[in-house]
Amino acid sequence: MNHFIFGIYPYIAITIMVVASVIRYDRDPFTWKSKSSQLLRKRQFIIGSVLFHVGVLIIFFGHLVGLLTPIQLFSMLGISHEAKQILAIAVGGVAGVMALAGGGLLLHRRLFDPRVRAHSTFADTGILALLMAQLVLGLATIIVSLGHLDGEEMVKLMSWAQGIIYLRSGAAQYMVDAHWLFKAHIFIGLTIFLLFPFTRLVHIFSAPVRYLWRPGYQIVRTRRGAKPAAAGLAPLPRSRMEPGE
Repeated sequence: MNHFIFGIYPYIAITIMVVASVIRYDRDPFTWKSKSSQLLRKRQFIIGSVLFHVGVLIIFFGHLVGLLTPIQLFSMLGISHEAKQILAIAVGGVAGVMALAGGGLLLHRRLFDPRVRAHSTFADTGILALLMAQLVLGLATIIVSLGHLDGEEMVKLMSWAQGIIYLRSGAAQYMVDAHWLFKAHIFIGLTIFLLFPFTRLVHIFSAPVRYLWRPGYQIVRTRRGAKPAAAGLAPLPRSRMEPGE
């Protein structure tokens, strides 16, 4: 079971995420959107959305750099496992609390506001609840990490993640003795990847990043080349208008 979950399941989840996302974008491009409910109820939305998205982005890029950067590179830069572990706990803890607070507000809207609930699908509510469970597990792993400030558990997770990404055999063996909280956290994370193309999470790939460097422009209307008004629709001369009109 350990070999399947941590050696085979990652490739299944990533393959489905990529292939199904491409198929969905090609076949149903009009479903490729975030389906925002802000117009239905603005209360709780803005603060919840900002906290959630900022927190999740910090967590995502923190995991990306922390797990996939070669261990030798940290050693070359003079960053010890202990320092990296403490940094991960501090930054991840703050970002996790932000995302959990924001996600809680968004989930509360989706469950208890009648208009937002009617506008939501099972996938909308389910994926948000799954993300909340993932955040709770992630914060719970901090307790385990505080007992391993030597970075032992962190090195196991880095070795597993890099083994999967770089197609190294035996990657699942690094997870045999890992704490069950880390195993549950990774399993739910992979499941989120698996469900990704079937939910509104696909809007991540459509983030308007290009707007950051797009040159500004101004739209100016002109009457040059405009067609003349149809007969009977032209405005009356002011001399023919009745007083008071």
